[in-house]
Parts: sequence; structure tokens; C-alpha cells
Amino acid sequence: MFVPIAMALTVGALGWVYQSLKPPPPKICGSPGGPPITSPRVQLRDGRHLAYKEMGVAKEEAKHKLVIIHGFDNSKDINLPIQQVKELMEELSLYVLTFDRAGYGESDPYPSRSVKSEAYDIEELADKLQIGSKFYVMGISMGAYPAYSCLKYIPHRLAGVALVVPFVHYWWPCLPANLSRDGLQKLLPMDSRAFRVAYYAPWLFHWWMTQKWFPSLSLTAGNMAVFCPQDMEMIAEMSKSPNPHQLAEREVFDTLRHDFLVGFGDWEFDPTELENPFPSNTSNFHIWQGYEDRVVPFQLQRFISGKLPWIRYHEVPEGGHLIVHYNGLGEAVLKSLLVGEDPLTLDHVKP
Repeated sequence: MFVPIAMALTVGALGWVYQSLKPPPPKICGSPGGPPITSPRVQLRDGRHLAYKEMGVAKEEAKHKLVIIHGFDNSKDINLPIQQVKELMEELSLYVLTFDRAGYGESDPYPSRSVKSEAYDIEELADKLQIGSKFYVMGISMGAYPAYSCLKYIPHRLAGVALVVPFVHYWWPCLPANLSRDGLQKLLPMDSRAFRVAYYAPWLFHWWMTQKWFPSLSLTAGNMAVFCPQDMEMIAEMSKSPNPHQLAEREVFDTLRHDFLVGFGDWEFDPTELENPFPSNTSNFHIWQGYEDRVVPFQLQRFISGKLPWIRYHEVPEGGHLIVHYNGLGEAVLKSLLVGEDPLTLDHVKP
């Protein structure tokens, strides 16, 4: 009698564990029970849809075409200072394309996504919208790994690349063990633990991010200690115009699990062994980093930039992880990327 009961309890426990570890199916925009579609979208060859937004000068007339890749907990509606400066876009003859990466906002999820697939999503989106054979790419925070992917898999399509506070994989083989260890120790303990789970136990990551027993990640727990004072000033200003597509319940699976597991997964290439894709041995690859960044330590960016001498490295002395939103920084990033105008000093860049 006790054996069947024990077996039933065991099966029930295993079922509970399985459900805890298994992510729920994502809700697809436009499907029954899913969020409505409010933005233009393109359909990719595999049937998925990517939502996008266009700004600036008409693409038919623009001299420069820029694709902006948003980071974690964001979307194509990312609020950047350049969007409010119509004169700057006209001065630079700039067309800007932003889009919701797979699983974000109004774009369909892609369970099979990889570092490589991110580059080909961008290439196909650019071709569907006919923005030309070459374009610039700007990757922000977590949006850096798709930009690195573009450098690896579609370098012939790139006119230039800018990475702003770019994501770093702490277990890249190229990083010295002591540098990775020190970088992880500089993070908030909860973030360091979450990154380790994503890397060492990806099968556990869904449970880790959805359990209620302890905070799993500072950015989702609302822990403001991850931001420096300059970032906090910027957050207060940005709260006046909230992003309509910031992290919601349905994105917990699509964004966190996919972004973190892909970002901390197998890249199939070493970023420090990338070849310069730009002609005549010139460089149009920029990294912008805040010295006070508490999400990605500056020491890691300095190391990567040192391994690739064709990277043009810019460090904002008092900047944190939100420097892309600071007044003056957006203009500096664009002018250095598009017309080669490097700022003499970044001390003027403030929230």
C-alpha cells in the first residue's frame, strides 16, 4: 500500500520540478490571447515577424543608415536623446532603424535563436526594408552581442559599428581568469549568482528568474544599487517618459531566458580574434564605456580594446551604465561613427 503512495508522491514531485524548470509557452502578438499588434512588422523567411520603427531622414535620401540594437528590458521604442534632435539627424543626413529583437515588444519569439541568428535577423530586416548594401550598427548593453555577431557573420554589410556599455561574456576564453573573477566580484552578489547560473546551469535559469524566495537579478528586483549617482539622475528624468514596451510578464521567458542563455552560451567565435572589416586598415569600430558602470566593469572593456588595436575606445569619466541617454553622448557617438569626429574631451557629458 505504501509503495504505490510513495511512487505517486515521487511522480507528483517530479512533475512539479519539471513544471518549475520548464518555461511557459510565449504569447505571440496578434495570436488569440496575445498582445495586439500596433507597429509595422516584416515577415522573415522562417515565418517570424520583427516589429520596427523608422526615424530621421527618408532612407531614399539619407547618406547614412543606422540600425540601433536595444538592450535588456527595452525595445524599438528606446528613448535616446538623438530622437529629440531633428536638426542633428538632418545635419548628418541620417536614417535610423530600430527594431524589437526576437521575443521583445511586438516581435515573435525564436526559441532556436543564437548569436549567429541575431546577425542574420538584422541583415534580413535591412534587406526587407531596402536600406542599402551597407549600414551602420549601434549595439547598446545586451544589444552588443548581436553587433559582435554582425562583425563576425555579415562584416561585408557594415559601414561602421558602435558598442555602448557593451555586454561582456565573463567566460570568454580570451579573458584572463583573474580578470573575469575580479569583474564578477565587482557586481552585486545577486547579479553575479544569476550570471553563473546562466552559464553553468542553463536548465535551472527559468526557475531561478521566476522563483519568489530571493531576489534573482538587480534589474528585475528594482535594486537601484546597480546604478551610479549619474545614472540615478538619468532614471529620474527618463521616468517622465516611460518606455511602453519595457519588461512585462510575457517577456520573462522570451527576454531573460533567451538573452542571457544566448549571451552566456557558446559564441562559436572569439571576439578578440575578429578581423578588421573596414577597408585600407582603417577603423570604424567604437566602444563607449562609463568608468562608473556597475553592470559591466570598465576593466573588461579596456582589455578587449587592447586585444583589438583597431577598436577606438572612449571612456566617460563619471558615466555609468546609462551613458547612452546622457545629454551630449548620443551626438558624440553618432559624429564619431558617421563622420569620424571624435570629441576632444568627454567631461562635458552629463545626465
